[in-house]
Amino acid sequence: MIKQFIAHHLVLLAPFAAAATAQIIKISIKQKQQKLKIKDFFIFTYAGMPSGHGALMVSLTTITGLTEGLFSPLFAISFVICLVIINDALRLRNYLSQHGEVLNILVKDLKNDDVLDQKYPHLLEKIGHTKKEVLAGSALGIVVSLLAYVLFY
Repeated sequence: MIKQFIAHHLVLLAPFAAAATAQIIKISIKQKQQKLKIKDFFIFTYAGMPSGHGALMVSLTTITGLTEGLFSPLFAISFVICLVIINDALRLRNYLSQHGEVLNILVKDLKNDDVLDQKYPHLLEKIGHTKKEVLAGSALGIVVSLLAYVLFY
């Protein structure tokens, strides 16, 4: 009964399993590098190894290709959206990281200025991914989807 449920919802469950696995690995790596407690991390943290976006989207594309076929319209749609999301993680969010750095410097320099009568939030400066992070997340997405397909489909 449970195996049937999982098989029926595999296209939804496998990508979320891949993304959750990526986030758990990411938090573990950051925790070891920064010697912080697990409670100090937010599960939906940006950037870091491996890419949760890469894992999620490549897993979705892989499991869709396996279950629907590589020439199906669903696979084509999934593939195109995957490319857009990965491009966003690699490029656009790195531009946003640079903007965050510059704005944080400007706000810090203007802190004593009368113009800044409001408290401005400190912007995140690392929200994009490197190619290695996206590749690792993508590989994780493929592995999770293949395992899910073999075990449950």
